[in-house]
Amino acid sequence: MEPRKLSIGQGWQWIKRGYALFMKAPLLWVVLLSVCFIAVAALSAVPTIGEPLTSLLLPVILVGLMVGCRALEQGEDLELAHLLSGFQQRAAQLVTLGGIALVSQYLIFGVMSAVGGGALVSILMSGQPVEDPEIIKQAVIGAGLAIPIGMALFSIILMAMQFAPMLVFFNKATPVEAMKLSMRAFINNMAPMLVYGMTFMLLAMLASIPMMLGWLVLLPIVFTSLYACYCDIFPAEKEVVPHAENSENTTPDKTA
Repeated sequence: MEPRKLSIGQGWQWIKRGYALFMKAPLLWVVLLSVCFIAVAALSAVPTIGEPLTSLLLPVILVGLMVGCRALEQGEDLELAHLLSGFQQRAAQLVTLGGIALVSQYLIFGVMSAVGGGALVSILMSGQPVEDPEIIKQAVIGAGLAIPIGMALFSIILMAMQFAPMLVFFNKATPVEAMKLSMRAFINNMAPMLVYGMTFMLLAMLASIPMMLGWLVLLPIVFTSLYACYCDIFPAEKEVVPHAENSENTTPDKTA
């Protein structure tokens, strides 16, 4: 199972295919994502354990959306029950994946604190909005090298996690193997990924005018296009027919 290396133009094709998947059930996609965000917000609000538990379950939730994409691709209906798919199959592996991401996040914050970004890390980890902009300004100025180091390390984690939940669920990869494959896929397809990301940045600006209403369409496409991206880079293996064995079995007996 090796990731394909694709041309730069595929970045736009992923968005087009994602839009096509969204248009197969636009209202249901809005409902599905609303349920997801309400559930995540409620879980995150639980004191002490809420945010870590949410991080652990994010790969499970993402897989539910990806199963919904696959159902639409195969001509089936999109259902709320698809959100539970990750809890029903390979839940332990998906939660492990979330655990690796969570521990990595804490390690990165530790590195940032060690190089002078302690104040900024405290703000980021508090989960509370800071009303005084001067406090944020001083924390950013004092962080120095901690900011580029943190951005570089978080970028690595994001690349490793981009396709990992799908690889664990659909391809039965182990969490570590899935993260390695995801990283390799991103590096091999840096050019189309750049087009993909830049196009989404432009669409995000347009979707914000007026009153953020465009996000009702764009947000589902974030997930449907991610599924299209995964399918393009990791195409399903076709069943191999043992031609030699079949021809041997079907060769007529000429000795009669």
